[in-house]
Amino acid sequence: MQRFFQRHPNSQTNRLHVIIALLLVSLVVGFCSPDIASAKTAKDTYIEGNKKYSYLKKNPRLQKYRDKWFACIDLFKDVYRKDPDGPWAAAGMYKTGELYYELYKKSYKPSDKAEALDTFQRVIKRYPNSRYNNKAKAFIASIKGKVKPTPKTNTQTQVKLLREAEKCYQKLLSNTRLQKYRDRWLSCIGKYKAAHSANPKGSHAAEALYRSGALTYELYKRSFASSHKANALALLKKTVQSYPGSSYGREAEKKIAAITGKPLRNRTTDAIQQVIAESKASPHADKQAATVHTGSQTLIRGLRHWSNPSYTRIVIDANQKTSYRHRLLNQDPSINKPKRLYVDLDHSRLGEDFEKVVPINDNLLSNVRAGQHTSQSVRVVVDIKSFKTYKIFSLRNPFRIVIDVWGIAAASSPPASTGRDTRQNSDKISPSALAKQLALGVSKIVIDPGHGGRDYGAPGYYKGVHEKKIVLALAKKLAKKIRAELSCEVVLTRQTDKYLTLEERTAIANTKNADLFISIHTNSARDRRAFGLETYFLNLATDDESIRVAAFENATSEKNISDLQTILTDLMQNAKINESSRLAAHVQSELFQHMKKSYNKIKNKGVKQAPFYVLLGAQMPAILIETSFISNPRECKRLMDIHYQDRLCDGIIKGIREYIKETNPTALLKNSPKTKVKG
Repeated sequence: MQRFFQRHPNSQTNRLHVIIALLLVSLVVGFCSPDIASAKTAKDTYIEGNKKYSYLKKNPRLQKYRDKWFACIDLFKDVYRKDPDGPWAAAGMYKTGELYYELYKKSYKPSDKAEALDTFQRVIKRYPNSRYNNKAKAFIASIKGKVKPTPKTNTQTQVKLLREAEKCYQKLLSNTRLQKYRDRWLSCIGKYKAAHSANPKGSHAAEALYRSGALTYELYKRSFASSHKANALALLKKTVQSYPGSSYGREAEKKIAAITGKPLRNRTTDAIQQVIAESKASPHADKQAATVHTGSQTLIRGLRHWSNPSYTRIVIDANQKTSYRHRLLNQDPSINKPKRLYVDLDHSRLGEDFEKVVPINDNLLSNVRAGQHTSQSVRVVVDIKSFKTYKIFSLRNPFRIVIDVWGIAAASSPPASTGRDTRQNSDKISPSALAKQLALGVSKIVIDPGHGGRDYGAPGYYKGVHEKKIVLALAKKLAKKIRAELSCEVVLTRQTDKYLTLEERTAIANTKNADLFISIHTNSARDRRAFGLETYFLNLATDDESIRVAAFENATSEKNISDLQTILTDLMQNAKINESSRLAAHVQSELFQHMKKSYNKIKNKGVKQAPFYVLLGAQMPAILIETSFISNPRECKRLMDIHYQDRLCDGIIKGIREYIKETNPTALLKNSPKTKVKG
C-alpha cells in the first residue's frame, strides 16, 4: 500500500497543470458573468439605455413594436435595480416612467399610462432629495393636467416651452415626409400641452392649450382616428371653458363649430375680415390687421422681393402669426423723406443676421428696410418713388405678409413697342381697356410645375412616385410643345427639383409680364377610387371638395381657407376672374375631349373655383390644372407613362388655342410659325 502514497516523479508538474486550468476556468467565468468580473455599472447601463432610446426615436417604424420599447425600459429598470441607493437610481427610475408614458402615447393602453404614473410616484417616494423628485411631480401634473405654479413653472418657463413647441410645429410643416408619422404630431402636441401645464394661469396658457387642440385636429385630418377627433374637441372645449374671455377662447369656439358643423350663437366676426375690409390703400389712416397674438414674440426672419418696371412684390417672413398695421406717408421735403409705406408688426423682434436694408431700385421703389421700432414691435418701411396702388395681405403656414405695389404705367395703356399686355392694376378695368388688352393676344406664358424640393406634393399610389416629379416632367413637355405649336415665349417657374414658395411663383409671372399663368398639379384623395380631370381658377370656393383641394395645395387647413375667402373679396375686383374662368373652361373641355379619345375611364370633373395661394395676385388669366389623381392606381400608372403625359399636354394646348381664338381670332395667324421652333 505504501507505493500508493509515494509521490510520483511528475506529480509536481501535474499539480501545476491543475492550478493553471483552474485559473483559466475562473477567468472564463469572470468574463462571462457580470456579477463576478467587470460587471456593468449603473452609469454604463443608463448610457446604453439612452443610446437605444435615441435610436428608437430616430426610427418611427421601430416605434410600432412594443418589444423595442421594452428593450429600452428594461435597461433603465436595471439601473435602479442594480444599485437602488446609487447616484443613478433616481435617473433610471424617472426615465422608466418617461418611456412608459411615451409608449402610452403610441399604444393608448391605460396600463402603460398607469405604469408611468406609478413609476413617477415611486421616484417621489423613494428619492425625496433628488432633483428627479420635482421633475416627477411636474410630469404627473402634466399628465393629469394639474400644475401648481412654482418658481420653476412660471411665465418665463412657459414662454420657453411654447417656443419649443412652435419650433417643433414649424419643422413638421416644412417636411411633408414627417407629417406621415403620428408620433411627430404627438411630439409637438405634447410640447404645447407641457407649455400650458407649466402655468395654466399664465398669459400664454390659453394659446398653448388652444394650439394643442388645433394640432390634434390636424392630426385627425391625416389619421382619421376617432380618438384624435375626440381629443381635439376635448382640448378646444377646455380652452373655451378655461379662458372664455381670451381671443384663443373665441378661436376655440369657432374651431369647435367648424368641426361639429353646429354654428355657435353670437359668433364674433372673424378677425381677418376686419383686415380685408380695411386693406385698400389710403394715405389718411392706419390700417389695422385684427389678427390677435398674445403669445411669445414673433421672429421676423427676412425680406424677399421680385420686381419689374411696373410691379413689385415684397414678402415679410415670420415664424408665427401676429397682428400688424400699415400706413402710407406722404413725401416730407422738410426732413428729406420720400413717400413711404410702413408696416408695424406687433409682439415682434428681428431675427439674428437680419438684412435690415434691401435695395430694390426699380421704377417704383428705392428700397425696403426694417428695424426694431420698439422693444415689442418691428417696423418695415418701403421707400416709394412712384406708384398707382398697393395691396397688403397675409398668408399662413408659415405666416408671411405680402405687399404688392403697382405703378402708374401698369394702369395705363401698354407701350406699343412691347406688343404685350402689361396688365391693368386698378380695381376695375373699363370695357374699352379690356378690349385693347385682348386685341394684343397671347405671346408669353408662364408654366408653374407645382411643389418641388422639400415639398414632395401628393404621394403616388405606387412607392417612390411623387407629385413634384410628375408635374415637372409634364411642365417641360408642355413648354416645348407650346413653343413649337403656338410660337409663344414660355417661362418655367422651376426647371429642376427646386423648392419655391407659393407667392414666389405668382411674382415670377407678374414680373415677367406673362399673358397667361398655368400651374400644373396632380390630384389626390383619401378614397383611392377617385379619378378624373379638373381645372381651377381663383375665386370663392363653392363646395367642400374645392376647399379640400385648395387646403392641400396651399399646405394649410380648411379653416384657413375659409379665412382666405375674405381676402378674395378685396383682391379680385378686376376682369381677370372672367378671363381666368374662360381659359379654364376651354382647357378643361379640350383636355377631356382629347383624353377620352385614347383612354377609357376618363372622367370630366369640370371647372371649379377655389382660393389658391399660388394664383393670388396674378395680373393675368391664371388657372390650376389637376391633371389626374396620383392616388388612384390606374391614373398613377398613366401619369408615369410618357405617352399619357404627351396627350395631356396636347389637350392643354388645344384649350389654350381655343381661348386665344376666342380672345383674338387673328392672333394665331400672326403667330403661326413657318417652321417648327425647337423646345
